[in-house]
Amino acid sequence: MAKRIDWTDSAKADVRAIDQKTALHILHGLARFAVQGVGDVKQLQGIEPTEFRLRVGEYRIRFRDSADSIQILAVKHRREAYRE
Repeated sequence: MAKRIDWTDSAKADVRAIDQKTALHILHGLARFAVQGVGDVKQLQGIEPTEFRLRVGEYRIRFRDSADSIQILAVKHRREAYRE
């Protein structure tokens, strides 16, 4: 069963700022993770509550994972993702 995907306002804005072809690639990767649980995912260290990152091409999706949903916090290019 697929998990529900919830977006923060800032994550929605991040995706809108990306060109359409790349944004669709990111959304397909996220959907695959939500349905199948597969992807390049790592837990981020030193962050409470626990956050993860999913790597899709040159982009990093930062999210929180629960039993039935995924909350998307940010979608950033790799050169920007680790500067926060």
